[in-house]
Amino acid sequence: MSNPIRRLASQTAVYGLSSMVGRLLNYLLTPLYTYAFAPDSYGVVVELYTYTSFLAVLLTYGMETAYFRFMNQHPEPGDVFTTAARSLLVSTLLFVAVALYAVPDLASTLGYHQHPEYLHWFIGIIALDTLCTLPFARLRQEQKPLTFALLRLGNIGLNVLLNLFFIKWAPAITHGNATWWYNPNIGVGYIFLSNLIASAATTLCFLPMALRTSGKWNPALLKTMLAYAWPLLLAGLASMINETLDRVLLKFLLPPGSNVMAQLGIYGACYKIAIILTIFIQTYRYAAEPFFFSHARETDNRHLYANTMQVFVAVCVFIMLCTTLLMPVVEQFIGEPYRVGLAVVPILLLANACLGIYYNLSIWYKLSGKTLYGAYLTGIGAVVTLVLNAVLIPRLGYLGAAWATLACYATIMILSYLWGQKHFPVPYRLGRLGTYAMLMLVLYALGTYILQHLATPTALALNAGLCLAFAGFAYRLEKAELNLFS
Repeated sequence: MSNPIRRLASQTAVYGLSSMVGRLLNYLLTPLYTYAFAPDSYGVVVELYTYTSFLAVLLTYGMETAYFRFMNQHPEPGDVFTTAARSLLVSTLLFVAVALYAVPDLASTLGYHQHPEYLHWFIGIIALDTLCTLPFARLRQEQKPLTFALLRLGNIGLNVLLNLFFIKWAPAITHGNATWWYNPNIGVGYIFLSNLIASAATTLCFLPMALRTSGKWNPALLKTMLAYAWPLLLAGLASMINETLDRVLLKFLLPPGSNVMAQLGIYGACYKIAIILTIFIQTYRYAAEPFFFSHARETDNRHLYANTMQVFVAVCVFIMLCTTLLMPVVEQFIGEPYRVGLAVVPILLLANACLGIYYNLSIWYKLSGKTLYGAYLTGIGAVVTLVLNAVLIPRLGYLGAAWATLACYATIMILSYLWGQKHFPVPYRLGRLGTYAMLMLVLYALGTYILQHLATPTALALNAGLCLAFAGFAYRLEKAELNLFS
């Protein structure tokens, strides 16, 4: 039998083809946006996508994780998919009806009365993406990463092409004049319209799967799934507070006289740089969640989870070092007006690493059925986020928002470890993990000194060597310990 961690790594790599490559394509759109639009215009994009992240969690209400859980327990797996999918369909249609009715008031409240079409398009994006949640989860559960990857890449590829067309090519073709198919006054709205078209295309691709579904609607099963999922909904909403609320609060907490939307745009653009680590964490989660559930009944699963954590932390440290020590190259991905905010990048990278570790630790309450603890943890994190943002943003601006994010994720990471060791003890090797953390700090300090005191080409070459040295050290350590590549 193949090594289970090696199998997880291979599936993570395949999911990474869709998520990592796809997110990198979106990442490559960042210079397009930040060179084409001023920070205050880009701030509109940052704000609206922040709201959609909350709605995405609310409209899926934990059904994705509940689907994975009950597919491995229920005697009729087809009923699990059908019941969850129909529930999402009904709730999504209700949301669309209410949201469309409220658009005039929402546009006035948010300051988008001149562009209510932005909100119409966002309602469509959220609804279509919600309907695709269960089909994508089914592909993961059935271990069809290649199909998953093709659909994800198709969605992202179409979105990227449409962005390029509307933002770069159409203005050149029309010389900035309005035509029947292009209106320069829409501006950043073409980012939203491109997303909507791509989401609609993906939804159409899933129609054959919906038509082939043979399961039955099961109200009793739905009740059980909702009982399992509602704490995950609370945890998800609290997670969105932790992950994205800082960008909303900047609009309301910055001192009077600040160019609020410009500050929001700068922070959002610099946040994009830290997305490199987020990409890895997301692709890892696509493979890890069903992987952890599939090994839940094995007697040595806790040692497996501990070993997986070591590899995960090593990769996170390597990504953080590459991003921060090669910053003169990385910073070119955003326009010059946005680079004043680069100080937040190391803080946000460390924050995202803490969040990734928390995702690994959270398996204890998902496997033990104590999902309410997930709500407790993220709720505590949400309190930390709200309090520290309220205190720090008026004093430090978006730098305060970054520090609040780090404090939040570090808090829930530590609490999850402590509670997990009480209810579902996993023999994590803290010494090994601490070694990686100390090496990261030492190499970061050394690399920062090199960047400040040597010519850029020389500094980049030396810092690249530091990153490779860490990678070699971690590879040898984990190869010997886990026999990943035997």
